[in-house]
Amino acid sequence: MSADFYYAIEVILNGLMAGVMYSLVALGFVLIFKASGIFNYAQGVMALFAALTLVGFQNGEIPFSHLINAVFGTDIHHFGWHMPAFFAILCSLAVMILFAFLVEKYILKHLVNQEPIILFMATIGLAYFMEGFGDLMWGADIKKLDVGIPQGGNIWLEENTAFLGGDDFYGFYIDNLDIWATIFAAILVISLVIFSQYTKTGRALRAVADDHQAALSVGISLRSIWVIVWAIAGFVALVAGIMWGSKSGVQFSLSLIALKALPVLMLGGFTSIPGAIIGGLIIGVGEKLFEFLIGAPFLGGATENWFAYMLALLFLVFRPQGLFGEKIIERV
Repeated sequence: MSADFYYAIEVILNGLMAGVMYSLVALGFVLIFKASGIFNYAQGVMALFAALTLVGFQNGEIPFSHLINAVFGTDIHHFGWHMPAFFAILCSLAVMILFAFLVEKYILKHLVNQEPIILFMATIGLAYFMEGFGDLMWGADIKKLDVGIPQGGNIWLEENTAFLGGDDFYGFYIDNLDIWATIFAAILVISLVIFSQYTKTGRALRAVADDHQAALSVGISLRSIWVIVWAIAGFVALVAGIMWGSKSGVQFSLSLIALKALPVLMLGGFTSIPGAIIGGLIIGVGEKLFEFLIGAPFLGGATENWFAYMLALLFLVFRPQGLFGEKIIERV
């Protein structure tokens, strides 16, 4: 086999890894949409806020220090200690669970049976509030996130695959962070499927997703389910924030990762957890292969920025419910 063949294999592997990162963000959208019919515009900002909170706990930063300093003329920024990554993650998860309670209490409770556009607009407002609140609480500077996940190319993989393509091939380059992201995503998806299929709460969540009124009639608490699903979405956002923040730093552009999830949702469907994963893998591999085979040689590169949206547009035209979504037929 020629070196070009193995380079193509490397591109596919890196595409799969990138697709996993996209799927992590898409999962949060799917969970909330299944349980409440809300397209959560704030999911990307939730990942940003979770990552900001994690870095703040790790570095021992004083919340609202910029505001305190401006009001009282002080110059305080840190408590003087650093929190281990594991405990910082637990504290950040607690914050995201508290966030879920607040969203249900002050937003969702007042919007029951409202039109989808009203719910969507509420999540837009929530996104801008969280972004501003995160800025006020932790500051807007770029922060380094390190939770102990290895980064850089996997040396073992490079050394043990270099012989495949002869002198022109130096082995598969796969980032360790992407490998760990794939492992965490696999564990997360398996856990969510088990939770959804084999636990009482998971079955209640599926019942709410199928029919709110029927679920209420058999005694299922809609408010409790919403808190649970938003808490799970907050946890997924925290995992996504850790992975993306470790790769590119925690900065406010991190909230734009939600845009990468949109084509994934259009391919996999808005109501399917496996669809979010498969859609992410298709997008990841598709954009990398298109860049490698067509974009770089013939179009001057930079096709990764728009390929996913062109593919999503084709799905909207020919299969709007996605690969795994449900086709809804309404009787008039």
